[in-house]
Amino acid sequence: MTIITSTIPAPSGPHYRLGGVVRSELTKMRSVRSTAWTLLLTIILTIGIGVIATSTVAGHWAHVSLADRLTFDPTNLSLVGLVAGQLTIGILGVLIITAEYSTGTIRSSLSAVPNRGTFLAAKVTTFALVALAVGEIVSFAAFFVGQAALGHSVPHATIGQPGVLRAVVGGGLYLTILGLLAVGLGTIIRHTAGAIVAFVGVLFLVPALTPAFPSSVQNAISKFEPMNIGNAMSTVNTHVAQGATPTFSPWIGLAVLGLYAAVALGIGAWRLNHRDA
Repeated sequence: MTIITSTIPAPSGPHYRLGGVVRSELTKMRSVRSTAWTLLLTIILTIGIGVIATSTVAGHWAHVSLADRLTFDPTNLSLVGLVAGQLTIGILGVLIITAEYSTGTIRSSLSAVPNRGTFLAAKVTTFALVALAVGEIVSFAAFFVGQAALGHSVPHATIGQPGVLRAVVGGGLYLTILGLLAVGLGTIIRHTAGAIVAFVGVLFLVPALTPAFPSSVQNAISKFEPMNIGNAMSTVNTHVAQGATPTFSPWIGLAVLGLYAAVALGIGAWRLNHRDA
């Protein structure tokens, strides 16, 4: 009797590709209820707070001092809701990774995609695409609705004025990169509450502590705070109020913020590759 044996050749490359994993992650995001809620809150808060702020200024414009009129920035005012939007987009960034750890689905996800680098890259790509789309939509919507709320008696901005388009686009980029920072923190900490606390601490705790330092140290630290970077990115008026905190230029600030996100994601990728799920 002759025994015929055959060997199944090992695949020459990975049996999954980044594009396929990204589509899978998009399906996951759509199926999770928290995604819709956090994105909806981002839209409502960013636009709503901007409308409240611009409407309030419009109602009190006749009593505004000359100094405040010189430093008035209608573009920045309409984008003030980004302060709230950054929290909700950060929560979504945390949840996109920590939710899998809390439910235990991370094991099945890594079984389906054994290459952990591809797995994390797909999550980051998926989140970045969604966050950028939503961030730019809410930034432009907040700008146009806010300028309309200022009325005709208050100076308002148009998208074609110098620096305005950069500021509005910068608002969406700011939300996106902060969200990526949150993804990195979630990958490092792996616990939803802990990662959210860390994210909120980065945004608010450091600015709360810097006033305890001498002004020279305070100014040096404040330039690197994410919220000051975001404010500089969404500012158009070149008149700087006396005593204002020194800031980076918008694009340098964006690079600094991107570095924060890259470091967090890099550490998170290292932990993902070297620690059990």
